[in-house]
Amino acid sequence: MEYDETQSIGKRYRRQDELGTPFCVTVDFDTVGEGESDPAKLGFVTVRERDSMKQELVKIDELEAYLSAKLGC
Repeated sequence: MEYDETQSIGKRYRRQDELGTPFCVTVDFDTVGEGESDPAKLGFVTVRERDSMKQELVKIDELEAYLSAKLGC
């Protein structure tokens, strides 16, 4: 696991793509309910799949099961 808060999210995703990270999990202001966040996204993270670049919102408490299923664990 790696934590990164430098540069834009797109550049962060690209760095992780180069490293071969299969999934990136993004916690943003909506996740924690700060600023002008969307209340519907409170408690959700964005999961980005490297190969398809598809992004999905996943509840934090369902994240482990989501990733386990995707990784075939």
